[in-house]
Amino acid sequence: MKLHDLQPTEGAKHSKKRVGRGLGSGQGTYAGRGKKGQHARSGGTKAPYHEGGNLPTVRKLPFARGVGFTSRDKIYFAPVNVDDLAQEFEAGKEVNPMSMVEAGLVHSVREAVVVLGRGEIDKALTVKAHRVSDTAREKIEKAGGSIELLPLE
Repeated sequence: MKLHDLQPTEGAKHSKKRVGRGLGSGQGTYAGRGKKGQHARSGGTKAPYHEGGNLPTVRKLPFARGVGFTSRDKIYFAPVNVDDLAQEFEAGKEVNPMSMVEAGLVHSVREAVVVLGRGEIDKALTVKAHRVSDTAREKIEKAGGSIELLPLE
């Protein structure tokens, strides 16, 4: 087989429909455009965003906050409470996002972690998180633990 032998398989290519070529062609008279009206005329289409006189969605978007609007800059934190840390980790342990994932407190290492102050803690833990609430900081330090803040990516 050579390059000049190549051909598309039978039925793979269709000849172009030639409209407006007489009554016998099946596409004569109105050439598939119907009778009168906007779409029968040349250039008779509206811009893609035209919505019949309504304010186009594209122009509404700056005002459409809330539903369907998510900021690309917002950082979503995975919450972990002090009582969860007290339950899952032994005294003297280092608690970081990886150990929280292994303990099942956080879904992924890529999530930013915030430690919140619900519950009590009586173990000295070294907590490494992206954010810590004031009450959680107070409770951890009161139990003899320490806090190290991780940078947000």
